[in-house]
Amino acid sequence: MTERRLSAREVVARLADDSTFAELPHPERQSGPDGPLAWQGYGASRARAAERTGEEESVVCGTASVTGARAVLLAFEFGFLGGSLGERTGDRLEAAYAYARAHRLPVVPLVATGGSRMQEGMVALTQLQRVARQSALTREAGLPQIAVLRDPTTGGGWATLGAGADVVLALPGAQVGFAGSRVRPPDADPAAYTAEAQVAAGAADAVVRPEELREVLGRWLRLLAGSPAQEAAVPRALGAHDLPATGWDAVRRARAPRRPRAEAYLDAYFTDRVAIGGDRCGGVDAEGMLCGFGAHDGRTVAYAAQTGTATRPAGYRTAARLIRFADRLDVPVLTLVDTPGAANDAEAERQGVGAAIADLFGAVAAARVPITTLLIGEGGSGGALALAAPGNTWATPDSYFSVIAPEWAAAILKRGPEEVEVTADQLRVRPQDLVELGVVRGVVDGPSGSAP
Repeated sequence: MTERRLSAREVVARLADDSTFAELPHPERQSGPDGPLAWQGYGASRARAAERTGEEESVVCGTASVTGARAVLLAFEFGFLGGSLGERTGDRLEAAYAYARAHRLPVVPLVATGGSRMQEGMVALTQLQRVARQSALTREAGLPQIAVLRDPTTGGGWATLGAGADVVLALPGAQVGFAGSRVRPPDADPAAYTAEAQVAAGAADAVVRPEELREVLGRWLRLLAGSPAQEAAVPRALGAHDLPATGWDAVRRARAPRRPRAEAYLDAYFTDRVAIGGDRCGGVDAEGMLCGFGAHDGRTVAYAAQTGTATRPAGYRTAARLIRFADRLDVPVLTLVDTPGAANDAEAERQGVGAAIADLFGAVAAARVPITTLLIGEGGSGGALALAAPGNTWATPDSYFSVIAPEWAAAILKRGPEEVEVTADQLRVRPQDLVELGVVRGVVDGPSGSAP
């Protein structure tokens, strides 16, 4: 049986540990036989849907353990009037969110809906405001929301329970979009309304195969239920152990192709990690910024890591999203700085690179959780500094930090190419210079030494 044909309870059964799902009590709203609009035949339609599905409403809410991690599950029954949201759906969702907050449990919407219920008109549409309010209260309470997008996830269900979640996972090929299939322009590209397209646009984090969903969701739940924040330990240096003799030596080391990059540091630091992707504004910088949560010495640490390329606006926005998310959950943050600078092409300007960097500076400055930064390679100007923790930044022996690349500094000063190396020395970009200047706290040792 394919995912699009699974009932709400079948979906829950595939995710929940054996015998752990317990349905929550829900309000019993009294209304006329044909609903709030007295829509002729609506009561009969509901009765047929109930007989066909065995459910009384389009959502089943309960608690369960997923690979040992407890959560509140909100499973939509698409067979009940297309999984549409009506007044009673809103009642159930509101009660489930309130239960989650009272018992400090994460919320997992398992969404399969065509949107608001036509037979209830504006009464149905206003349920989106109720859902948004409950989601906001749950976010303020420091509880994570992890949505799973099934087929289809459209209309208000996507615009609230789906896109409004902290982490958005989607099943392959699921129809995902604000516009349902019957209300799109006739010439619309159907590929734009898929889970894969939403991930590519930065609106969802990952596509997860059905057979892997239980384990992936369990990993997310375990990591996001981490203990209160303590400062993240500084990673050890993985590359050179001796300090560079000159400023230009420091630059050459940081630019060396074989110098360890972010992936190597993350693999060495974390025993398990999961990634978020996308800035929720239509952009992804998968090659320039890695963000997510991982386990280090039994504790959860959030990470945002530059990969050595010029960072795109979407990369800065994704990092800011990660830091604010971690701050709400009281999870410490580790950032790895490694970029020649922010992307400076025309497209980057059109995408608001300046505003994106400003947003990241603001997220770092406003964070209440401790942020630890390690400079692992190039530290190119404000595009690198935006990710660095003021007063808690460290450097590896094969890194440098500079107000601008030495070549550009020489050009601005109207110096010839032969003076680039002297300019690098004058800028005092070496790790030991940065310590003396008070820009970084210290230079970290390698695996055989002791980290600070």
